[in-house]
This record gives sequence, structure tokens and C-alpha cells, in this order.
Amino acid sequence: MKFTEEHEWLRAEGDTVTVGITGHAAEQLGDVVFVELPEVGTTVARDDEVVVIESVKAASDIRAPLDGEIVEVNEALADEPGKVNEDPLGDAWFFRIKPSEPGQMDDYMDEAAYNEFIG
Repeated sequence: MKFTEEHEWLRAEGDTVTVGITGHAAEQLGDVVFVELPEVGTTVARDDEVVVIESVKAASDIRAPLDGEIVEVNEALADEPGKVNEDPLGDAWFFRIKPSEPGQMDDYMDEAAYNEFIG
């Protein structure tokens, strides 16, 4: 897994990368009440806004960590946004992207570096 400074996690799985937010981010947000996901087939560039999360505290945007095409979204979050708080590193992933530049993954932190970053 890789981690961004914006508290997203990335997990490479074959030719796609699954993206979600970390437990630290979910804790900072508070109770998540709404998640707006991108459309499958959307082509995104790194740093494009792709997900909107609303919690009892604030609304936040999740930006694309990689250039590529959204190939799958986690539809379950539309009905159960609270999963983001319950299982941020597992069932509460947001989308899968097929990166056009897989080397962009190398720009992000490993788990040890991320833990030091949030330390």
C-alpha cells in the first residue's frame, strides 16, 4: 500500500489501483453521512476532484492520486456511508482506477513513512 499526504491509501491490484481514505482521515472527518462517487469510465488527471464526502463536521473532496480511468466504484457507500468510519482500509474503498502512468505510485509514502507523517 501507498499513502498520500492527503490521507488517501492506494493498493495496486493487477492493472488497477484501489483508492480509499485512511483511518486517520476518517477519524478527523467524524461520522460520514454522504459519499458522492465518480462515474465509471471517467478519465481523470492527478489532483482532479473525484469524490465528495460529507460528514457531521465538514464536506471534503478526495482528489485523484493518479492519472487514469475510473473502472469501478464502491456503490455500497451510497447506501452505507458510515462504512467509511467502520472500515476505511477495507470495505470502504471509494474507487478503482486503471492508471495511465503506473510510475506515479512511486511518488507516495509507504506505511512506515505515513505513520511518521501523521505521528
